[in-house]
Amino acid sequence: MPRIVSLIASATEIVNALGQLENLVGRSHECDYPPAVESLPVCTRPRIAVDGDSREIDRQVKESARTAVSIYEVFDDVIEGLEPTHILTQIQCAVCAVSLRDVERALARGMKGEPEIVSLRPDSLHEIWEDFRRVARALAIPQRGERVVAELEGRMAGICPVIPAGRARPRVACIEWIEPLMAAGNWTPELIAMAGGVNLFGESGRHSPGAARGMTWEELASADPDVLVIAPCGFDLERTAQEMHWMTGRPGWSDLRAVRRGRVYLGDGNQYFNRPGPRVVETLAALVEMLHPGLGTPRLRGDAWRVMMSM
Repeated sequence: MPRIVSLIASATEIVNALGQLENLVGRSHECDYPPAVESLPVCTRPRIAVDGDSREIDRQVKESARTAVSIYEVFDDVIEGLEPTHILTQIQCAVCAVSLRDVERALARGMKGEPEIVSLRPDSLHEIWEDFRRVARALAIPQRGERVVAELEGRMAGICPVIPAGRARPRVACIEWIEPLMAAGNWTPELIAMAGGVNLFGESGRHSPGAARGMTWEELASADPDVLVIAPCGFDLERTAQEMHWMTGRPGWSDLRAVRRGRVYLGDGNQYFNRPGPRVVETLAALVEMLHPGLGTPRLRGDAWRVMMSM
């Protein structure tokens, strides 16, 4: 039987979706779903103070990049004691989660058993499905991987709204970091399009535009979106609400169309919007609820998203 250590939260959820949770023996500090995984040994920790505000976290991340020091520590001794056959990590973003480089550095001295390192790269919706297949192949259950992907794609197809011909689609800006401003990229533009919106920033398969220089407030204000979704990477709804002063304090905030019309939404960037696993389906459903409020009962309101109250 495989012995799996997952060092990325989305991979842990993929393992669960594939019916392999009983074979998971270790997790990252960020793996929290399903709840049963929280009893497993923790194999990583952040080196930066993640309780700082948006600006401070960004400063620490940039300082780490400048000094070539990873922002995550991997407990190689804990992992070795778990005797894994497979270690799941990612090469998509060295900031969002433990990366392949972090794992390779931690295991450079060698490890008995020589576990297979399975590295995920969810740059787009297509690549998210490929990650399911990649994990399934590594665990010698490729057919189960195909079945799970087909089921999730079918659920998403059933969620996508039918937009009547001639009806204007809402213009959407999705923000994945607040200070400095960064717009969501990778799979988010696809989800916005599937939800019946027009994505104003970001491109499928590419990192956040402005990740290096920062997206300017002037760019966002000039675009004047119909809908503004604020879902910072790694932040839940309460944490996002606490950070909204960075947005509301900017000149002209009250003049934005989305603000005037009460169409500013906070999204859970930790559990949903920035977690490329099975719950990408719920992320799509949340976007549909935000973009088309009269379409049906908003079952994810209060969990995956909420309306920003006037400030």
